[in-house]
Amino acid sequence: MLTDMAVRQAKPRTKDYKLADSEGLYLFISKAGLRSWRFKYRFAGKERRLVLGRYPDIGLKQARELKAQARNLLVNGRDPKIEAAKEKLERTKVATNTFENQARTWYSLQQDRWTPVHARDVIRSLEKEVFPSIGSLPISEIDEPIVLSVLRKIERRGAIETAHRVRQRMSAVFVHAIAEGAGTRDPAAVVTKALMPVPRAKKRPALVSLGELKQMLQKTEEDPASPLTKLASRFLALTAQRPGMVRALPWSEIEKVDWQSERKCPEAIWRVPAHRMKLEKELKLDVEFEHLVPLSHEAVEVLRAAWVLTGRGNFVFPSSRSARRPMSENTLSYFYNRSGFQGRHVPHGWRASFSTIMNEWAERNGSPGDRHVIDMILAHIPNSVSGSEAAYNRAAYMDRRRELLQAWGKMLFGSVCTPLEMLGWPSREKI
Repeated sequence: MLTDMAVRQAKPRTKDYKLADSEGLYLFISKAGLRSWRFKYRFAGKERRLVLGRYPDIGLKQARELKAQARNLLVNGRDPKIEAAKEKLERTKVATNTFENQARTWYSLQQDRWTPVHARDVIRSLEKEVFPSIGSLPISEIDEPIVLSVLRKIERRGAIETAHRVRQRMSAVFVHAIAEGAGTRDPAAVVTKALMPVPRAKKRPALVSLGELKQMLQKTEEDPASPLTKLASRFLALTAQRPGMVRALPWSEIEKVDWQSERKCPEAIWRVPAHRMKLEKELKLDVEFEHLVPLSHEAVEVLRAAWVLTGRGNFVFPSSRSARRPMSENTLSYFYNRSGFQGRHVPHGWRASFSTIMNEWAERNGSPGDRHVIDMILAHIPNSVSGSEAAYNRAAYMDRRRELLQAWGKMLFGSVCTPLEMLGWPSREKI
């Protein structure tokens, strides 16, 4: 049997040679000076060799232990060389099944179900918050403390809601890995109660007095902002839709408007496809859940003014930097802040303004049933309404919706200059 001294003193010769130990174990020394432990055995009547590892990475004692393990496999009818190959494949699989690899696979399977904006938000949050810390770790080796350490970094900068959203996305990745056989548990599910609670959402500030809103409109239009910013603000106020829908509005969604004259268009409508609406994921693919917005005369005037500026492009209100991109989500917010309404009214506040004032108006005019129609204008689908009923009602009360939006337009802009006059241009009738 070999000794540690004999192994250390083994030097290369002109030819490869070996030093035997016992029971098939030997040290192989190449003429280049590389030394490795090898185990010779017979399996199914054939002689085989298994490389156990290099010396001095593996010493004599450890080599004998590895030989003993191999002999134990033989006793149980298993080929040590095949078992070693299987272990190597498993180690390679674990090493390549990193969190980032699994996350990107999960993302590629899910992204078609999401809107482009949400899809970008999901992958960017993982790339920014998770991959730098644990993206290269095998997903099977990530435990609860590791997950929590990632989320704590987000919490420390005050982004509590972001921490919870990232946790949800990490959990989805772990569940995907379990289904694929690359993981066995979801540590992100366990840490939920260890996170700081999400603060209660603050109400978006909104002016709910018609007098204050008119003063705001007058003041904002005195601001030296771009014409498109002012037109977008008007259109948002007149339609009471979500700011994201307005700023990314393509011309293709506007129907039954005569762009060549100033004639009224009593059937003008904005048809918002389901995939641009705030809906459950499965409903975004259903054409029955598109949203129809009747356009008041004042709203049509705004669009005609915008047509002069951007009618040849894709978006009604494009970005100031590129006509191929929609207006920035911060443009109108900054516009209102500059005009002195920071903390008093935000772009989304027009929805609350419309709902409050028009519901009060309906009560005064003896038509409290308009509350349901107002909700439909705002695209509010009650939780109690089934999918088929909601789809059927998407075009219901269209005449009354148009009447209410027309009344709203007159309330806001009845005594205000037309959009063309606002831009310093005479109307076509005066040309």
